[in-house]
Amino acid sequence: MLRDVNTTITDGILGLATDKGDGIHLKIGVSPIESDTPIVITGNMTALKIKGILGFSPLADKVMDSVENGSSRIYCLPVKASTAGTRGTVEKTGTGSGTLTANGNPYNAFNVIIKITGQGRRNTALFVYSIDGGYSYSDEMTVPLTGEYEIPLTGLTVTFAEGAEPNVETSFLLGDEFKFNTTAPTMTNADVLAAIDKLKHFNDYYEIVHIVGESQKALWSAVSEQQIILASQYHKPLFFVLEGYAPDADETAAEYAQRLEADKKDIKNTDIQVVAARSLYIGMDGITREINNAGIVCGLYSKTAVHQSIGKTRDTAGMGIGKTKMLELRPSGIEEFIELLDSAKYLTFREYDGLDSFFVTNARVMSPEGSDYRYAEDVRVKNKIIREVRKEALQLLQDDIDLEDVQNELETRAKFMQTPLDDMVRIKEISSAEISVPEGQDILSTEKMSVIIRYVSRGYIREISVDLGRTKPSSD
Repeated sequence: MLRDVNTTITDGILGLATDKGDGIHLKIGVSPIESDTPIVITGNMTALKIKGILGFSPLADKVMDSVENGSSRIYCLPVKASTAGTRGTVEKTGTGSGTLTANGNPYNAFNVIIKITGQGRRNTALFVYSIDGGYSYSDEMTVPLTGEYEIPLTGLTVTFAEGAEPNVETSFLLGDEFKFNTTAPTMTNADVLAAIDKLKHFNDYYEIVHIVGESQKALWSAVSEQQIILASQYHKPLFFVLEGYAPDADETAAEYAQRLEADKKDIKNTDIQVVAARSLYIGMDGITREINNAGIVCGLYSKTAVHQSIGKTRDTAGMGIGKTKMLELRPSGIEEFIELLDSAKYLTFREYDGLDSFFVTNARVMSPEGSDYRYAEDVRVKNKIIREVRKEALQLLQDDIDLEDVQNELETRAKFMQTPLDDMVRIKEISSAEISVPEGQDILSTEKMSVIIRYVSRGYIREISVDLGRTKPSSD
């Protein structure tokens, strides 16, 4: 090669962040879409685009909740529903002679109301509909000539049937209402565990797995077992977010809270979080639903560093959910039992007098008593240390060392494993950390290097005590 002026590019000097999986999560949920590998959803997608990719499904609903609350990238593993959604009986109030029937497989849980707003028969009567129990209604429209109307985005078709002569012209009278409820299609526990099994060989970086759909303690226990296997055998320290079940129809808020409290006693895993918080929420698609807030929670995790609490109340943190989006907490009266549920280690939401939003009370996890890891921010930091130190340690496998200077050789290599800890101190994810090498290791016999890592986490202000009193004026 002839000599000339040659330029070599040195990259990485600025230390700009690379994608390490922090804040990225994976959702497992019911969808009509079939895929054996996760589907990627990005934060710039519209509600219509998300539904086009994931179908009009519970999985799409939770993805939208996460996207509009902070997620920029979500992996989605769709699961075909083993149990189809159901329709309840249509109940009518009013004196019109006509009737209404419902058909189809609902995509989700809906509280449907068909309200007659103009008297008549097919092609003349007017109606509006609600799928959220009357919190919002469609524009007014005419009862179709065929009598059939497909309610958009629901999988449901309703059929208006006229009354018999001579009352056909009064088939539908102003104020007539038809109501029915649906349930969402659901996964079985076996469906969920089969989907989790696929994660063993999905090696993109992500830190959280959200199991979409309300669940009971049997699934929490089963997922807990799988979390341990993924962490210990497959080197995947994943944090699982599950949705607590809804109250029964005849259950009071007190009975519901006490049932949740009793069910927690069987779950003892720091990497399992169960969201008990429920709310009436206006979704990204404009539909008002009663939801479990887990989708919102995962969105909040997506926009926070691993050490940050998603219950942070400072305005600039952006953790508050405005009351124009989250209309109220559910079930009615649950506010009185938030302290009980928080003590039982469920994630809940709350209000503060003087602030205009709803906030996460504490990002509680299902930790055993006495655990050092009581909150999601504790667990996320722990898991990041595991991930990042392991990546450095993998570079040391099969290294040869001088057996005449074992301690010095091992300490030299341990410095490589210290690097990610120093990085986490530098960006204030932890306060300090050190790695040490126990002396007297018999590398020749065991061929194993042992190290000890100890770190100091960040501290958190979870309560403020103010001493207020009057005092005398200064004598100066």
